[in-house]
Amino acid sequence: MTNTDSRGYRALALAMLLLVYTFNFVDRQIFSILVPAIKAELSLTDTQLGVLGGLAFALLYSTLAIPLAWIADRTSRTWVITISLGVWSGFTALCGWAGNFAQLFGARLGVGVGEAGGVAPSYAVIADTFPPRSRARALAVYSLGIPLGSAAGVLLGGYIATTVNWRAAFLAVGLAGIALAPLFRLLVREPARDRAIATTEPVRRVFAILARKPSFWLLAFGASASSMLGYGLAFWLPSLLKRSFHLELQDISYFYGAILLLGGVPGVLLGGAIGDRFGTRDRAAYARAPAIAFVIAVPLFAAGILSSSATAAFLFFLVPQALAYVWLAPVITAVQHLVPPHMRATASASFLFINNLIGLGAGSFLLGALSDGLTRRLGEEALRYSMLTGLVLYLLAALLMWLAAKPLRKDWVE
Repeated sequence: MTNTDSRGYRALALAMLLLVYTFNFVDRQIFSILVPAIKAELSLTDTQLGVLGGLAFALLYSTLAIPLAWIADRTSRTWVITISLGVWSGFTALCGWAGNFAQLFGARLGVGVGEAGGVAPSYAVIADTFPPRSRARALAVYSLGIPLGSAAGVLLGGYIATTVNWRAAFLAVGLAGIALAPLFRLLVREPARDRAIATTEPVRRVFAILARKPSFWLLAFGASASSMLGYGLAFWLPSLLKRSFHLELQDISYFYGAILLLGGVPGVLLGGAIGDRFGTRDRAAYARAPAIAFVIAVPLFAAGILSSSATAAFLFFLVPQALAYVWLAPVITAVQHLVPPHMRATASASFLFINNLIGLGAGSFLLGALSDGLTRRLGEEALRYSMLTGLVLYLLAALLMWLAAKPLRKDWVE
């Protein structure tokens, strides 16, 4: 029997959760690097591609996250994660068989259904496995799945699409995820917790607790504003590099993959370090640190978007890419502490419902629709100015996070 309290087991469990989360973002982000090839073969508009990249995925991903987290809190979180991994990987593979917009939309819906059960239960498993003094850093390590998975999706997708085709890219990563599912279930144990309380606790009780806490709403809507731009930039940046900087697919994958790794990884870890160091002294730091990071990121992103050369854009994007990820560990940690431990998965799913429905669902669509609207006047440069306009969302996110700092001290549950 594995000793779930040992440091070695904690490291193993976190590594496996990170690997699953990495596959989550490989399957999610690979679509963006394949957009030019899909657009050419299926003759889709930017608005349609924005729907496929955001709303098609987010629609069921957001709405099913809460019931799946409710099931996870009452049964087995690790089983819910395992089944979810298999489902979303299977639908990712099916994306490779799509022959038109409707078929691709259906497959992306299925990816969202699967991924709905992956993240919130993982947050809860980490919170139950790691002590409070190291919880933000553990969640930061888990959140490395975002830049690592995004970079892997971009690099693998670009390579496979260049050497074979875009359909093979979907098939390859989907089948790899299906193979990982049984290994995860074999190695990761369910953390000890009082499941009897969770079984008798109605889900409306979790909603009632969160609804009374101003910090929850401010953090959720602040994260949503940042995610609208974050997901929008992540989805459209490869297309910007092709249209405005005239890079080829393989060069785009190297460019964007390097930004995600060199910028994203330090940014996620920095957020975890800030959370554990300053948040334990003053809970307000969990909200103020992301607010400051967003404000600093805006002018740097603007400089990168408006650059005249790919080299200059790369250098300008590195620092704000890191700052854009600082919010993850502090805010996720704070959400875990707005409710008692047995409610954590459901509370996380409630937060993710707002964040993903607004951020993921609207981000890529909004920038795509704005690009289509500007195309008649700006041509190939329309996407550049669509992304530039979207930077106001980071300023809105900073304001909401800053306002969340004061009530967070009162709303915190030890």
